[in-house]
Amino acid sequence: MAPPALSAAPPAPAAMDTERYPGAASNPVKRVAEEPVSTFSIDVDTAAYANTRRFLNDGAVPPRDAIRVEELVNYFDYGYPRPTSAQTPFRATVAIAPSPWSSQRQILHIGLQGYAAPRSEAPPLNLVFLVDTSGSMMGPDRLPLAQKALNVLIDQLRPQDRVAMVAYAGSAGAVLAPTDGRSKLKMRCALGALQAGGSTAGGRGLELAYGLAKQNFDKKAVNRVILITDGDFNVGIADPSRLKDFVADQRKSGVYLSVYGFGRGNYNDTMMQALAQNGNGVAAYVDTLNEARKLLRDDFESSLFPIADDVKIQVEFNPRQVSEYRLIGYETRLLNREDFNNDQVDAGEVGAGASVTALYEITPVGARPSSDPLRYGDKTSPTSKVPVGELAFLKVRYKLPGGSTSKLIERAIGSADRYATLAAAPESTRFAVAVAAYGQKLRGDPWLKAGFDWPAITALAQDARGQDPEGLRAEFVQLTKAARDVKAR
Repeated sequence: MAPPALSAAPPAPAAMDTERYPGAASNPVKRVAEEPVSTFSIDVDTAAYANTRRFLNDGAVPPRDAIRVEELVNYFDYGYPRPTSAQTPFRATVAIAPSPWSSQRQILHIGLQGYAAPRSEAPPLNLVFLVDTSGSMMGPDRLPLAQKALNVLIDQLRPQDRVAMVAYAGSAGAVLAPTDGRSKLKMRCALGALQAGGSTAGGRGLELAYGLAKQNFDKKAVNRVILITDGDFNVGIADPSRLKDFVADQRKSGVYLSVYGFGRGNYNDTMMQALAQNGNGVAAYVDTLNEARKLLRDDFESSLFPIADDVKIQVEFNPRQVSEYRLIGYETRLLNREDFNNDQVDAGEVGAGASVTALYEITPVGARPSSDPLRYGDKTSPTSKVPVGELAFLKVRYKLPGGSTSKLIERAIGSADRYATLAAAPESTRFAVAVAAYGQKLRGDPWLKAGFDWPAITALAQDARGQDPEGLRAEFVQLTKAARDVKAR
């Protein structure tokens, strides 16, 4: 049955000039005796990092809901050991070290590194650029910056790659028929001719872009729509939940959707997240041309070439070793325990060479817990079959691109993964902890003790900078100082 059309609804009223973010309360502390299993969908998006940076560089405090801690942490490359086979596309790295903001607790650091095939082995691309040319895209940080960003992507194309282009304002139309990677000048001319003006018929644009992608569908290629917008849809279907359903239906055809956000003042992050999460693609925010270069040049393979779909993580904690845990971030990606084994439940996509980082704050047995013990005893009892010293058990479930049946990777987490001090832990752990602290403090989360201040976060990040060829970690150190200043005001 054909999916419902999106263009039949009456026009919606013009959107107010306000930014919108999906709200989510910080993850609570969970008692292992009551809820020993934590399950979530991976998230390799980085939109929150660049958007938060934009606020700080403007001298403003970011809205709390704009700060998704996992997207801040996953902005960086941690140099995890790489897998050697595309058939087992992930390799796990684990470290446990004392928490810098709570003397009674520890940080469990989980890193998953994705497989990266040589570029020469990458499949061809069948891309459709879907460009918002409505009036809300006027201004140098919107359509003009988007045109420069897409030119960076065009630079990376090979002869076997193809690009079509759709623009939408009050109506939508194709402005470039499918064109191979040898005709870069033709692509640039079509892109350069775009001008902003009119209302935003985003739903109709999505319909047309998916139609073009499916007309030129190649089962051996990466088939993807790349949406460029501020998310301010105000003509036709503009409800994120209805657009989400449409995009989720379209991904079944094998055409995925990635979303790149631009602009400020009316930026609709809620829309961006809904579309990208249900379209099996990334959500990114472009605040500068340098960010466009990072996303579409430096991270070209991880942005466009998938190595795994529906990637889920599940951690089971051993109540003999751990009394409490708290997942740091991933509030909008939580899954039910039973969703982990259900291959019909959608989860995140991972691109070639991308990594995923997750952090838990855990309370060891014997330390002072956050909540009182149960009066009538625990609901679960530890099994005697668990090896001595095993803290937890990690499971990763994924599908190969286009597959319908998931595969499983498992790993015990034990005493060999412990470090006596945070200073002795790997550089990747120390830097990830610094970024997580920065995000939680910006959000005003209640878990960081009062004495763990901004200078402490800056010092932790500075000490873990390591090799920093692109200067991204040095920039982060400066952002911790900027955050201190704007919060102080």
